[in-house]
Amino acid sequence: MQISRRMVQRLTRARGIMLNGKPPFLARKARSGDKVSAKVAAPEEPTLPAVELPLRILYEDGDLIVVDKASGMLVHPTAEHHTRTLAHGLAHHFARSGLDAKVRPVHRVDRDTSGAVVIAKSAFAHQHLDRQLREGRLERSYLALVEGQVADEEGTIDAPIGKSRSNPNLRAVVKGAQEARTHFKVLERLDAVTTVALTLATGRTHQIRVHMAHVGHPLVGDRAYGGGKVIRFPRPALHSQRISLEQPRSGEQINVEARVAEDIHALLDRLRTR
Repeated sequence: MQISRRMVQRLTRARGIMLNGKPPFLARKARSGDKVSAKVAAPEEPTLPAVELPLRILYEDGDLIVVDKASGMLVHPTAEHHTRTLAHGLAHHFARSGLDAKVRPVHRVDRDTSGAVVIAKSAFAHQHLDRQLREGRLERSYLALVEGQVADEEGTIDAPIGKSRSNPNLRAVVKGAQEARTHFKVLERLDAVTTVALTLATGRTHQIRVHMAHVGHPLVGDRAYGGGKVIRFPRPALHSQRISLEQPRSGEQINVEARVAEDIHALLDRLRTR
C-alpha cells in the first residue's frame, strides 16, 4: 500500500500514525519488534450540511462511492446559494450511514453532464484515486452525440486547451496551453448526427466539448460551443458512461457503468425512427 510523504506528514500531525502506541518522530526508523499502526480513515468533521436528495448509487465500499449524477445537478457548490448539489446529497448519505467524512470528488463533471462520478470517502482514498487519475489508470469513458458525420471511425484529438480569449468562462484550443488528448470511436451514424464513445487521456475543463467543436463536430445541444444548429436538445448530449479504477487498498480492478440517461436515450430513439 503506497502512501505519499505528504500523507504521512498529515497523518503524523493528526496522530494517525503510532509507533508502539505513541506518536513517532518521522526521522525515527522502525526496528525489529516495533509495532506501527496507521489510521488512514479517521473521523473528520463534514464541511457541508446534509440534504436528503435522491441518489442512484452504482458502487460503494469503505473507501469510495460511484454515483450516477443527474443532468442539471452540480457536483459541489460554487456559490452560497447552491444548497442541493451532489455533495450535499452525499453528505446526507454519509451521515445516515454513520460515516463522519468530507465529500471528496475525484474528478470533475459539468453541471449538465449526466452519469458516473467517483467520490472518495477519506484523504487516503482521495490521494490514491487522484494518483490513478494523473497516471491514466483511472479510466473515464463518455458517450456523446455530435453534429455531422465524423469522417474517421476512430482517432485521437491532440490539441492544447486554455481559457477562451473572448469568454473567460469558456475554454478553447490555445497554442501553448495545457496539453489535452481525447480518444474517440464512432458507435453509430444517424441522420446528421454521430454517436461517439470518448476516453479522456487528460482532464481539462470542458475537454470533450472543446475538442469536438474544434474538429467541426460540436455536441448536440451545446450552444456554448457552437452546437444546437442541427438538433434541438436542452443540454450538451454528453454522458459519463464507464469508470474503471483500482480499489485503493486491495488493488482490485473495479468497473462501473451508468446506463444512458433517459433524455439521451429518448433522443436516440427519435433519431433512429427517422
